[in-house]
Amino acid sequence: MKKVTLVLVVMLLAGNLFAQFAGVMRGQQTVTLPEGFKPASTNTFLSPYPAVNAQTKQALFKVVAPTANKVQVDLCNKKYDMTKDDKGVWTCTSDPQVVGFHYYAILIDGVAVMDRNSEAFFGSNWESSGIEIPEGPEGDYYRFNNTIPHGQIRSIYYWSDINGLERHINVYVPAEYEQQPNKRYPVLYLVHGWGEDENGWSNQGHMANIMDGLIAAGKAEPMIVVMPSGDIKTNPDVREAKGDVTQIFANNLVPYIDKTFRTKTDRQNRAMAGLSRGGFQTCMTVSANQDKFAWMGTFSGFFLRGDNSLDTAFNGLFKDADAFNKQMNLLYIGTGTEENSPKAQVEALKAKGIKNIVYSESQGTAHEWLTWRRALNEFAPLLFK
Repeated sequence: MKKVTLVLVVMLLAGNLFAQFAGVMRGQQTVTLPEGFKPASTNTFLSPYPAVNAQTKQALFKVVAPTANKVQVDLCNKKYDMTKDDKGVWTCTSDPQVVGFHYYAILIDGVAVMDRNSEAFFGSNWESSGIEIPEGPEGDYYRFNNTIPHGQIRSIYYWSDINGLERHINVYVPAEYEQQPNKRYPVLYLVHGWGEDENGWSNQGHMANIMDGLIAAGKAEPMIVVMPSGDIKTNPDVREAKGDVTQIFANNLVPYIDKTFRTKTDRQNRAMAGLSRGGFQTCMTVSANQDKFAWMGTFSGFFLRGDNSLDTAFNGLFKDADAFNKQMNLLYIGTGTEENSPKAQVEALKAKGIKNIVYSESQGTAHEWLTWRRALNEFAPLLFK
């Protein structure tokens, strides 16, 4: 009898747990959102909030914080006050947002925290919440397409004797890489911006979806894309950040990639580009290593420093226009129309005799990932032709 009773108890407990789980599942699935709103694609698994309206471009947020006195959503440089109900649930609806990806934070009594309903995205040097305001069909180029072959993103560590540490990289190989064991590929080195990391292009930028689509459509050459960290990192034993990241790129990373992957190792088959600070790092790296790179691009990242002289900028990269035109096949400069424009600098370069410039503006976007997705989508097809 004792055994039978024990079995029955276990079965009842298991059944109760299953019922609770099923109830949670049903609760998640049956949340009624206002008309036109759907869970954001950047939410954690089964989280209905935040929700976005594809027509109005508004976002609806919900936070459970019963003991808080004030809760806000900090989104796109505006703080929205949330309203509390009698159960301690706070809600608010944002103004219409620009389409694309945006970081946001929840402010609970003035303290910025992540929204536990959002996936984590590393930005501004912390794990941040993010929300995707959906585009229409024009955004299909960075969405997963199940009708085409897909490449791989490989997570790899290599050793940097300049940094004195192992360094992490993500490496994209095209879909055909394993099926073409005797083929070698050109390489694009693609750098993130300040406050983000080497995962940004994969996660926020949807780089693989963009490259898969371009290659499958025959618009871009099949290529390897290397996404390194633009920072000098430390660990508990090496607390001082040592070295120059441009030297790490040229003297540690490039040899490692050429040794590890089937690459074409001449400068005509090596490109570099970066967004924001990564664009500046690209200019500094290429200017000091013109024997290694023949293609370059900056996405919201063409910055002249010092005396702003074209003769002295980036180690004198543009001092001799004829030499630059012979060395560099392409200088791509992309920017959003809602951010500081480098157009005057582009015109100055052209007036100086720099001929191989492509200047592009992303309409309606600022210093944000949609600007940079669009830039990569335009830049990659220009390479290695």
